Amino acid sequence: MTYAPQLLWVLAAVFLAEMTRDFYHFLSHQWTPLQRLHNWHHRAYRKDFSPVSTEVYRQAQLYNDAPEAIFMMAVMALAAGTTQILGLWVGVIYSAGFLGSALLRSRGLLASSDITHEPGVPLSGIPSYWLVNRTYHWRHHFDDTNAYYAGLFPMSDKLLGTALSLKGKTVAVTGASGTMGRALIKALAKAGAKPVALTTSSRKSAGREAASREIAGAVKTMTWQVGQEQSLQAALRKVDILIINHGVNVMGARSPQAIEQSLEVNALSGWRLMEAFLETVDDRTGRATKEVWVNTSEAEVSPAFSPLYEVSKRLMGDLINVRRTDAPCIVRKIVLGPFKSELNPYGVMGADFIARCVLFLARRDIRNIIVTINPLTCLMFPIKEVVQAVYFRLFLKGRFPKEHLSKEQDVQRKRKHS
Repeated sequence: MTYAPQLLWVLAAVFLAEMTRDFYHFLSHQWTPLQRLHNWHHRAYRKDFSPVSTEVYRQAQLYNDAPEAIFMMAVMALAAGTTQILGLWVGVIYSAGFLGSALLRSRGLLASSDITHEPGVPLSGIPSYWLVNRTYHWRHHFDDTNAYYAGLFPMSDKLLGTALSLKGKTVAVTGASGTMGRALIKALAKAGAKPVALTTSSRKSAGREAASREIAGAVKTMTWQVGQEQSLQAALRKVDILIINHGVNVMGARSPQAIEQSLEVNALSGWRLMEAFLETVDDRTGRATKEVWVNTSEAEVSPAFSPLYEVSKRLMGDLINVRRTDAPCIVRKIVLGPFKSELNPYGVMGADFIARCVLFLARRDIRNIIVTINPLTCLMFPIKEVVQAVYFRLFLKGRFPKEHLSKEQDVQRKRKHS
């Protein structure tokens, strides 16, 4: 039992060393003297993380990686010496390992690269949530160098709000002419994204430019129809983030037409649109840069006093969790409480406030974005998600059809099972 506290300090030492590395990395993008050294690191790699040249790669190890490791060692030694906590010295030893490998690589005595810079292979997974993987770090080099600073634990990016960059991203929003759609587009535009409004509203007489002006912040407005989702696929190839936000609320109706409309609009249409988008994701850049966000509502776990709305939203939520088991990119849920809109005139939250909260949480890589005044939703929803995720992974057989895979992925799949 006496070793337990020291073991905890050993784990804390590794975590603190990594946070120190992330601070140094962040500082290297803000302070000119360090920026000059850090630029060697960004110059060293092509888009597949293969070195631009042996010389530049070695210089990057000497001018960036080695000083970074020395800084980690100095901070951890100061912390261990000041607090007299023996376990913190593990952070010094841990940091010294990075210094040694950097010096060896700078002299050409160590050929292998670290895991997050592994060269020459396609992006094989989506950005990890708990630990930084190659796809996560790829975004720092080739998506936005002023984001994704974390080296091992994404905690620093979550705190800074740099775990997702929206700058310059093309973000398509369905239900764009509705209250939440307009609020999301306005917030996205302020965040530096390029919002595209997807609406089923017909404005033939208004013209495209006039329609764009009606939805503030949208750089482009496109009309589409439920049941014709595949017709959007060509446009979706140019989209980085698709936000599926359209929906209908038939309130207390229960006719066959109301059932069909609720299922079609709130669940099946969104599912088809999500699949059309996922078909555009490749393993060269798509796994890192593309995402789907789906507005499912807290009706997944809480009553909305509209039975068909609840049934259809729960179905959409379940379909998302099925697809998450092998999705080629990040799929987020947006779980909202009652807000005032055309669908719910009695809502208590404002759409603009909710839109800002959604982006705030998305930048911190929250995969299930919950914005509600109902504390039970915050308790029940995560439990439901964990239980269902485990259940689906245990009992779903096979993977998605191979026509949804790139050629490189299909070759890898065949090799794996040969």
